[in-house]
Amino acid sequence: MAYTTIDKPTDYFNTVTWTGDGSSSRNITGVGFQPDWVWGKCRNATVSHALYDSVRGGSKLLNSNATSAEGTNAALSAFVSDGFSVNSDSYFNLNNNTYVAWNWLAGGSASSNSNGSITSSVSANITAGFSIVSYTGTGANATVGHGLGAAPAMIIQKNRIDGQPWWVYHSSIGAGGQLRLAGTDAAGSDGGVLWNSTAPTSTVFSLGDNGGSNGSSDACIAYCFAEKKGYSKIGSYTGNQNADGTFVYTGFKPALLIVKNTTGNNWGMLDNKRDPSNGMQTRLHPNLNNADNTGAGVVIDFLSNGFKCRNNDGLENPSASVVYMAFAESPFVTSTGIPTTAR
Repeated sequence: MAYTTIDKPTDYFNTVTWTGDGSSSRNITGVGFQPDWVWGKCRNATVSHALYDSVRGGSKLLNSNATSAEGTNAALSAFVSDGFSVNSDSYFNLNNNTYVAWNWLAGGSASSNSNGSITSSVSANITAGFSIVSYTGTGANATVGHGLGAAPAMIIQKNRIDGQPWWVYHSSIGAGGQLRLAGTDAAGSDGGVLWNSTAPTSTVFSLGDNGGSNGSSDACIAYCFAEKKGYSKIGSYTGNQNADGTFVYTGFKPALLIVKNTTGNNWGMLDNKRDPSNGMQTRLHPNLNNADNTGAGVVIDFLSNGFKCRNNDGLENPSASVVYMAFAESPFVTSTGIPTTAR
């Protein structure tokens, strides 16, 4: 039995932290690869999340906590072999500010994909189940090729031109529903206008006529994720609002966890670099520009094979359904049968 498809998850996803020095040109290194998607956040100040990718190009900024259109900001100016280049800016490099960035490896330069009714430009990493998809909307029902060779279980999507919401498809909610990334909304029914009430396939995802996901002549971007055993897990669980909280099996020791209470609350992000030991309490919220939030106390433990909720907080452990996406620090058991160790 294969326990994992990836023995070294840090070849495809890694988190880095650093302290700004205010310099006008600096490389942030230690990622371990040249990232194609960098999602960064200032940790000690109220500064928006900053999202950059290699398909749109360095200096093209989106903010996960805002509905604003894409802007030009060279806080991140280039992707380099072991990280990325930054300038003196509040997003990434003000003197003495602290920062975190989550980094994913896609497929480098984008290629044309004609699997869908809309021809897309795709940077895809089939091994890691991650692709960056650029396309131009039509304003009518359509399909878009994603390049993964497996159906995405989660898609994070944004109209780059208009001040439209970030829309999130999650397999636990289904193609007739949606979540907003820049909001606290409960999961909602979209009436088919976002995903055309059609689940993604191994080649395409579907779009309705919504202006956010498929605005006529509007440039759009989508980050697509397919599960990979021992490396990534996309699912849902029901919390119990108890300090002895729900345990969720992932098949790996998590490095990053993103969660959302489907009945309404902030999104939450926890990782193994800001909290290297258990009793984890350092959260950031994709929908807020807030600094690191430790106000809820201990909320999560990362274990060798999953994660355990540790308080009655309404974000991670409500008496309601929570959807999540997690990436591995190490698989529970490697492909050669070596078990991972607990934290």
